[in-house]
Amino acid sequence: MADLGPMLNLYPDSVGGTLSAAAELLETPALRGAFSSVYVLPSLFHSDLDRGFCVVDYGLNEELATEDDLARLRALGLTLKLDIVLNHASVQSPQFQDLLKNGERSQYRDFFIDWNKFWDGCGELTPEGYIAPREEYIKDMFFRKPGLPILMVRFPDGSERPYWNTFYQKVWEENGERRYLGQMDLNIASPKVWEFYDETLRRLSGYGAKIIRLDAFAYAPKAPGKRNFMNEPDTWQVLDRVRSLADKYDLTLLPEIHAAYGEGVYEKIAANGYMTYDFFLPGLILDALERKSGVYLKKWADELTEKRIRTVNMLGCHDGIPLLDLKGLLPEGDIDALIRTLVARGGFVKDLHGAKNMYYQVNATYLSALGGDEARMCLARAVQVFMPGKPQVWYLDLLNGLNDYDAVRRAGEGGHKEINRTNLTLEEARRRLETPTVREQLRLLRLRNTHPAFSPEAEIAAQARGSTLTLTWRRGRCYASLTADLDSGKYDIELSEQ
Repeated sequence: MADLGPMLNLYPDSVGGTLSAAAELLETPALRGAFSSVYVLPSLFHSDLDRGFCVVDYGLNEELATEDDLARLRALGLTLKLDIVLNHASVQSPQFQDLLKNGERSQYRDFFIDWNKFWDGCGELTPEGYIAPREEYIKDMFFRKPGLPILMVRFPDGSERPYWNTFYQKVWEENGERRYLGQMDLNIASPKVWEFYDETLRRLSGYGAKIIRLDAFAYAPKAPGKRNFMNEPDTWQVLDRVRSLADKYDLTLLPEIHAAYGEGVYEKIAANGYMTYDFFLPGLILDALERKSGVYLKKWADELTEKRIRTVNMLGCHDGIPLLDLKGLLPEGDIDALIRTLVARGGFVKDLHGAKNMYYQVNATYLSALGGDEARMCLARAVQVFMPGKPQVWYLDLLNGLNDYDAVRRAGEGGHKEINRTNLTLEEARRRLETPTVREQLRLLRLRNTHPAFSPEAEIAAQARGSTLTLTWRRGRCYASLTADLDSGKYDIELSEQ
């Protein structure tokens, strides 16, 4: 992707309750020229769980967003980024509802993964009616929750059929009928799933999207005896097939995956011709400010430039601050110390079903992770702006958001992510635009978006000496250079005339 300008990231209801209000905010002079792209999270579609990532269908939820709202964003010159969830769909989706209604006669009988068909010949049938796979077939699989990832589905004839269910599920009886909530895994061996992918990409293109984030793509390819996450070479074959569909609609794919640096997955994604998320940068900047040294930031910047790895980077996002990703890039003891620091500053640690050392993120706003230090928030943004990649900016970090514990309490069990998802009124967002920290962040973002040195053809150089980090972009006679003191929190920027 040639466009390296900053991308604003938000839910359709993050500002003012609707995407129309968010568009109104983006139309204000204070925000003009600061962004080249906008990433709207998938609650703008019909969805029922996981703040949008449990999609019922890809029609617009017009209570939150309309095609006119999307047109207003495009009229501002903003490239639109949207999601497709490759691995799963809601139990409320028309396909799953058809399965519940028609059972064996449903045209979507194999749209989802029939657990017993998948494991046929690989295990023993249990009294509960599902196959328990033998250890040799399941030893390399990682399940996101305790036990086997099964949802028992009641067919119209009263029989119980197990289906693969990696993520959330809830089952209860109401008026003598079984009710479900959950995210059902799609069967990529089904031609109907590929017709669905094609139609979804066509629809997203029709909304004006140019970038498509592939959510949960690494869970989609599954096979007995292989990993159920980042299965190779199947994952690359699936991605190539999705890319062939996306190419028809002039869409750029952005695969989303969390994996430890030491596994080299980010490098494989880049080697296969895709942009990749830089989930390392948020933790690297926090670590650099704690150790008062940019040595690891320089190492990472050098690797990105030398290997020509194209990234979308960030500070905060709708999830937490990634930490599992840092394994192999930072010493384990330093990662543990960073976790303790962020938790002491009010962050929440989410373990994967309680497994020791299986943390993967700390939930906090980035400003809270910095101890509420607004000067360091500006410094962190400056470093992000000067690092290789396309900067993605979480709206709440831009607008000085602090940890929202009331939102966590309102959300109840599993609501830890709401700490960093505060919905603001349009008036509150406008008021925050006037604060010095927000104005400085916007100055940095506008510089990144408009100065000709920030080009895909630029040469990028990094230096780290003591507490000083220097990042320089140079293209011909144009240059932009950041000198940051990671001890004092101060920084200077030197620019060529445009």
